[in-house]
Amino acid sequence: MTIKKLPPNIAENDCVILFDGVCKLCNVWSRFIIRFDKQQRFKLCSVQSPEGQSILGHFKMPTEHFDTMLYVEGNQVFDKSDAFLNVINKLPIPWRLLYIFKIIAKGIRNWFYDRIALNRYSLFGKYDSCMLPSTENKNRFLKNKT
Repeated sequence: MTIKKLPPNIAENDCVILFDGVCKLCNVWSRFIIRFDKQQRFKLCSVQSPEGQSILGHFKMPTEHFDTMLYVEGNQVFDKSDAFLNVINKLPIPWRLLYIFKIIAKGIRNWFYDRIALNRYSLFGKYDSCMLPSTENKNRFLKNKT
């Protein structure tokens, strides 16, 4: 989905990954991004944060339940397997090689994505509250620009 106006707190060239801040799998994904995104292309943002909520509202996405990771690039938003593949494609080799899964039909990719996403709490667990970024990684998280 593309909307002409930029989402709140996002500049034209920003690449932002929105994730469920209480999901243990999502937090592992965030730490993975911090570790392997050496060029620091990505900013991370919890969907529960004020910044995440305003971005969700901008794209008219649900703000109370979260079934997918979102990837925002400027004024475009990607969800489910498209979000994952667009992120992975910007990471270095060997991770970028996973982009080969783009050849699989989107409906099939999203079916597999949904099986994990909809069962992530029972499979991996969840935290009682959002994890806070460490001081050395604080710059990797989206900040309110107001």
